Amino acid sequence: MQQFEKVSKSYINGKWVEGDSGRSFRNVNPYDESLIAEIKIASKAQTKEAFEVAKEAQKQWGMSTTEERKTVIRKVIEYFNDNKDEIIQLISRETGGTIIKGNVEFSLALDVIQEALNYTDQLDEVREVTGGPEGKVNKIYRKPLGVISSISPFNFPVNLSLRTIIPGIALGNAVVHKPGIEVGIVAGVVLAKAFEYAGLPAGVFNMLLTDSKEIGDEMLENPITQLIGFTGSTPVGQHIGSVAGKHLKRVALELGGNSPFVVLSDADVDQAVNAAVFGKFMHQGQICMIINRFIIHKDKYDEFLEKFTARTKELPCGDPQNPNTVIGPLINKGQLDKAKSYIELAKKEGAKIVLEGRVNGNVMTPSIFADVNNKSELAQAELFAPIAMVIKADSDDEAVKMAEDTDFGLSSSIFTTDLEKGEKYGVQLNAGMTHINDQTVNDAPNVPFGGTKASGVGCFGNPWVIDEFTQMKWLSVQTKERVFPF
Repeated sequence: MQQFEKVSKSYINGKWVEGDSGRSFRNVNPYDESLIAEIKIASKAQTKEAFEVAKEAQKQWGMSTTEERKTVIRKVIEYFNDNKDEIIQLISRETGGTIIKGNVEFSLALDVIQEALNYTDQLDEVREVTGGPEGKVNKIYRKPLGVISSISPFNFPVNLSLRTIIPGIALGNAVVHKPGIEVGIVAGVVLAKAFEYAGLPAGVFNMLLTDSKEIGDEMLENPITQLIGFTGSTPVGQHIGSVAGKHLKRVALELGGNSPFVVLSDADVDQAVNAAVFGKFMHQGQICMIINRFIIHKDKYDEFLEKFTARTKELPCGDPQNPNTVIGPLINKGQLDKAKSYIELAKKEGAKIVLEGRVNGNVMTPSIFADVNNKSELAQAELFAPIAMVIKADSDDEAVKMAEDTDFGLSSSIFTTDLEKGEKYGVQLNAGMTHINDQTVNDAPNVPFGGTKASGVGCFGNPWVIDEFTQMKWLSVQTKERVFPF
């Protein structure tokens, strides 16, 4: 056990190296603040080095065969399966997630890796199209982009890291990866160990345990990188987009959300409550797709609120290592303080307190506020905490209209017994994803995963990710002598 924590180093050009910035980071368990690892932070010079070696390594990797890439991916899958229990435990210890969350994240990550086997052959396909002068043969090749920057967050770090890394490598690119430093072991060391085990050539995957204070915008501005894959907050995503635009780099950005959970006048309230409890409180609400607003038709409002509150009160809170725990700690004190500020804001704005949470260390038990104004500052914020806001709608049309009244457009859900009506509303709703009679936290590696409005740019998932992570090349061959006009 603890094989990964004992490494706690960056991985550059196939070698484990200590950061030489002169700064260190104490990586602690969010629940009891016990030390997981002391990490020496990588410097800007080391980051530049990682891009340089990635550039050189990609030249060969970009010419690798489909079978060579598949062999590496299969070995990564083997490594994950062989180390499953320890990876799940580390997800829990480092992110503060419950064992339930650890299992969910592990499964999602494995699905992303396995799906990559289905598109590694895309670099082999050459299309021919007609057009042009007589005798011209037009061929369309798909080529790797080159080097990709991967920047991942703290909440589902293994899954959200691999969502950029695996497509990049499967499609012939090299990757420079910077996980969130507070989850650097599970989202950095574990992944580097897996690629090392898989025999990926040195330099194709590089991983830096560092932070923006040390390296600034190097992951964005480095002239070698061709695409920036990022999952995180909308303000940071906007900054990345502006920098990338200036340097004409591609981006794949999955950003914040304000996901609505709509219960229409004909909904099955009991099933809606079942979905609501999971979709709000999974990983303490620290998920971009988590339910942020409950918008309930007036005919179902009281029944939903009563049953939802009763179920929420029963949720076990505390030590995430206890397999029965549903709600563990928030990732750090900063996130906890932000959550507390939202509770104070709810009181200030006059929302009705149905259930007020308690705080013990970084653990915050659930809070529920009713009669929330959909246009209030509280309702328009992304809470990222175990805080539920319940909003009343006078009609089904108004409920869906309220759902769309946000700057975000990531995930959403609608509960109704009329599936035709639900689908009609769902298609109209301006969000990247809408789920009928389910909660908002759904993911799969073969769907177009992405948001609208302030929730992101680009799509993950096969086959959409293929176009994001490759470039097309037109090659024409003139087989007959062409006659020119002058």
